[in-house]
Amino acid sequence: MSSTLPFFPPSASTVASDVDYLYFFILGVSAFFAVLVSVLVLVFAIKYRRNKPEDIGADIHGSLSLELLWTGIPFILAMVMFVWGAQVFFTLSKPPADSMDVFVVGKQWMWKVQHPEGVREINELHVPINRPVRLTMGSEDVIHDFFIPAFRVKMDVVPGKLTTMWFTATKAGEYHIFCAEYCGTKHSGMIGTVTAMEPQDYEAWLAGGRATGSAVQNGERLFSDLSCVTCHKADSTGRGPWLGGVFGSTVTLNDGRKVVADENYLRESIMNPQSKVVQGFQPIMPTFQGMVSEENLLQLIAYVKTLKPAEPAPAPAKK
Repeated sequence: MSSTLPFFPPSASTVASDVDYLYFFILGVSAFFAVLVSVLVLVFAIKYRRNKPEDIGADIHGSLSLELLWTGIPFILAMVMFVWGAQVFFTLSKPPADSMDVFVVGKQWMWKVQHPEGVREINELHVPINRPVRLTMGSEDVIHDFFIPAFRVKMDVVPGKLTTMWFTATKAGEYHIFCAEYCGTKHSGMIGTVTAMEPQDYEAWLAGGRATGSAVQNGERLFSDLSCVTCHKADSTGRGPWLGGVFGSTVTLNDGRKVVADENYLRESIMNPQSKVVQGFQPIMPTFQGMVSEENLLQLIAYVKTLKPAEPAPAPAKK
């Protein structure tokens, strides 16, 4: 639809058409009522104008039918917009289970990208077409916003937490990346390019890239270098809980609360471990605030997500 309209970005993802149809519906309804009200105001101002100084308007007692009509029609249209918008929102907020994970870090004034295989990019993002891509994003300084107009997706990149968004590119080509949140004096220069490629071309590009270890491998190395292995042991003898299988599970805290161990829970447990202490353990873990960068955090989280639950101890042999 949008490819035939001048000054309108191309439609190059699976959700782009859904967003466009909703946008044009809301635009059409708004334009219709704006024109209707403007015309009626003009017509009534002329038709019922005061011709003589002694003219007095007749009393108007209203009409129940008209009241119901101009209340009911806007209500129905508003509900259509709400339900339609909610469907698009839920589609955009739930990435498919088989999505390819890519890590993005915003920093004044650039985008740093790391692929799961370890290939890194600055202000560029290469992705295969027809495959869902899930971006996990963090900020090293201030709030940014990762915006790809051609895919109709955007998400705030907020310091102190992780945000996610996803898309599936449908057309090979190059598309703009913008920061859509004012982030400082060089905000307008915080731009980049998404290169959507045929799957075989993407694999060839990936093979030719310089990798410094995958995100999981780097996270495993950090887990050891930061001495996390001394407290988080699989045999339950450590001073901290074993992290195998914790991602996505429900964790009970010392104060009785139950929380879901998602990416932001893992991030907070690293940067501010005293805020949520797991039941049965003491608040002795030091904070790594200032010691671990956003890239390191994403690598640690990627590694923790791969850990498996500890194997149960074998039953003692019967005599």
